[in-house]
Parts: sequence; C-alpha cells; structure tokens
Amino acid sequence: MEKFEGYIFTALCSTNFLVSCLLFSRVTREQREPYMDEIFHIPQAQKYCHGKFNEWDPMITTLPGLYLISVGVIKPVVWLADLTGEVVCSTAMLRFINLLFNCGNLYLLYLLICKLHLREKTRTTSRRVLSALSLSTFPVLYFFNFLYYTDAGSTFFILFTYLMTLYGCHKASALLGICSVFFRQTNIIWVAFCAGTLVAAKMDEAWRVEHTKKRDEKSPPSQVPLSFSGAKKIILFTVEFLTSPSHVKAVLLVAWPYAVVGICFLLFVVLNDGIVVGDRTSHEACLNFPQLFYFFSFTLFFSVPVSLCYHRALRFLQALKKQPLFFLFVTGVSLLLVWKFTFVHRYLLADNRHFPFYVWKNLFQRHELVRFLLIPAYIFAGWNFLDSFKSRSLFWSLAFLACLLAATVPQKLLEFRYFIVPYLMYRLHMPLPSLPRLIVEFLLYTAVNAATIYIFITKTFHWPDSTATQRFMW
Repeated sequence: MEKFEGYIFTALCSTNFLVSCLLFSRVTREQREPYMDEIFHIPQAQKYCHGKFNEWDPMITTLPGLYLISVGVIKPVVWLADLTGEVVCSTAMLRFINLLFNCGNLYLLYLLICKLHLREKTRTTSRRVLSALSLSTFPVLYFFNFLYYTDAGSTFFILFTYLMTLYGCHKASALLGICSVFFRQTNIIWVAFCAGTLVAAKMDEAWRVEHTKKRDEKSPPSQVPLSFSGAKKIILFTVEFLTSPSHVKAVLLVAWPYAVVGICFLLFVVLNDGIVVGDRTSHEACLNFPQLFYFFSFTLFFSVPVSLCYHRALRFLQALKKQPLFFLFVTGVSLLLVWKFTFVHRYLLADNRHFPFYVWKNLFQRHELVRFLLIPAYIFAGWNFLDSFKSRSLFWSLAFLACLLAATVPQKLLEFRYFIVPYLMYRLHMPLPSLPRLIVEFLLYTAVNAATIYIFITKTFHWPDSTATQRFMW
C-alpha cells in the first residue's frame, strides 16, 4: 500500500466507523430489547458471559462461534474498564461486536481487492479504496451490523479464510475456516471453495498443457465452451484428472489442511446426525433449484451499476442469435426446475416482518404463471453473471459455480442473508469497475441502506395478538 493510499484508506475507515457508530446509537435507542433472532442469540451469549457454558437454547441452530468471540472480546474490556452491573454483556454491548467485525470486513475486502487485481496497478488507488468501501456497505450485510446476528462475523472469517488461501497460508486458512464454520455450518462450502481454487489451478495448468500439445485454438483455456461438445470435453478431462494418481497427489500436497477440516466436519455431521444443531424442523434441506434463479436476480439488481452495460446486453442478443438451440434447451430445463422444484417455506408466507415476504406476496403470488414468465429474466441474469467471469479461468469458474449451487439450492427458505457471501465473492472477482460506475454503486447501496434503516426505525406496526412493536427488516 502506497503512503498516500494508506492515508486515504485510513480516513475512510475512520469515517465509516464514525457513521456506523451514530447509526448504531440510533438503532439501539429505538430498539433496546432483543428483536427477532436476537431473542435466542442474546440470552445465550449472556449465559456464556456468566460462565454457564453447559447451558444451551435448543432453538439455536448454529454453533457457538459468535458467543465465544463475544465473551473473548467483552471479558477483557470489562476487566480493564472495571465495569459491573447490567452493562456487562448487555444487548448494546453484544451488538457492538458486529461493528468491530464491520471494520474488519472493510479491511479484508480492501486486501482481497488488492490481491485479486494485482495486474491493475496504475491509476487504481481510488477504485480499490472505493470498491472496498462500497462492498463493506453492501445493504444486506451492513444492516445486520446493528443487530446481534451471525452474518458480520461469519462473513469476516470467510473473507479472512480466502485471503489466507490467496497468500498461500493454507494451514492458517484452514484454522480460520474452522472459525467460520463455528459461526455458520454452511460456511464449510466456502472452505471447500478455497480448496477448490487450488484444485482448479492444477486443472487449469493441465488443461493448458493438453491444449498446447493439441494446438487446439478453438477452445481457449480461460473460457467455458457454451456447447454440448464443450461440456462433454470438460467432463471427460475432469474424470481423467481426478483418477490420475500423480494429479491427486499434487493436489493433496497443497490442499491437505482443507481435507482435514472436511474430515472433521463429516465427523461432526455423523455425531450430530445432521448439519443443524438445535431446532431442525425449520431448516430442512431440499432441492429448491429456483433459489439459484433468485440469487441471479438478486445479484443483477445489486450489481447493475458495475456489471450491466449496452455492450453486454448486445452480446447477449448476439449469443441468442448464434446459439438458439442451446438457449432453448436452457429455457426448457428452467421451466422444468421452476415447475417441479419450487418450494415455499412456511416462514416466507407467515412472517410479514421480512422483505422477502413482500417480494413473494406482491410478485410470485400475483398469479401462478408469474414464476414461469420470469424465466427469460432469470436466463439473462444468469448469463450476465457468467459473462462477468470471462477473465477467470475455466475450472475456477466451475469450482465457484459448484459451491454456489451447494450454498443456495438446498435452502428451502428464501432469505437474502444467505446470498451475502456468494454475492461478495462474485463482486470481488469481477474486473475492477471504472470510478464513475463505483460511485453509482456506492450511491445505490447508500440509498438502500438509508431506506431500510429508516423503515426499521420509523415504520413500526403491531400484530393483533401481541403488544410487542414489530419492525421491517431484511
């Protein structure tokens, strides 16, 4: 980091923390009592604060990473400041932990951008800094910095894990991956992604060697051939690679720390008789393939300022013209997936405090044909998503897509919080956008954040059978 860039980034970090503290103060004044999932998280953290580590709320479905970190931070502060009484491990103090994670996420995002875009060194200082600031204010993630949820800490440890992978510190990465799993069990998918990038690098190297020998210039190793013959070629190569002892040995020599984490996780699943701890009735896995379409649409909306342009839309139309049979096949498969694999969680239909409730009610429940009429939009959003990865290697893209499928499809509940990590990974690996586009992106995120926090604070309501104040949120 150059000296001038360091000053700019430090100033932005300070400003971001100050603004976040002011918002945190307002949110906490308006909502002093635990809200939504906080009614489970906060009492459990307070039990840990009082040394009651053998007590567990069976309604909590995640491992105790958030509570352990909270106690590890708060206890030394309490001892140094000689604090006593109700302020110790209060709702506000526990929520403040996520503001610290917010600062960490901003710094990690900046480091990841610098590492992933090393080739773009000239005249990119402002773009790197603004990209990091913009992504740290990504609306769904930023909102939960003010409540005691697992999202900020979960994102922090996943980003830290991936950063260590990029720097080649695989043992440290594996340990951080374990920490991320303690925040949310499904983070094992992104630990697997870190290992997958190492496998992909070996496969890309072998693919380039093979195509250099064959002098096959029609299938560039950096792109995924969008054709049936191309798919067949990739599958055959993958099977050959994974059944080659020399290739498997080369991969294991590098990726063994992640393999150890994977084995430990499988042992946990066997002993726990499943991934979920506590209440499992609301977290049943299923093949909800339209979740992938919802994610593509979600991604298109939040990345419009940096991903969409006239030339990309024109390329999509040209692709439709050149490969009509392929897109017809994709449309047919999409119709089948939407028809046979759409699942609706009871929370989505019953809990009117969440934004997805209104998306489903006002869009998908308008008419039973709406979900099918949206398929062309899904296909464009998916194509736009894949087109953003043109600069990435073939097998890296496949590894990312495999992890994306694993992270979204098994989820029965449409919950935007589940899209945070895959969206950030997508956005981080896009080519570094121009400064005007980044400014528009930051303004979009700021506007959405302002609107959601304003609605949360001011637009309260009550249920007929309850006197408690209810608020709208992600």
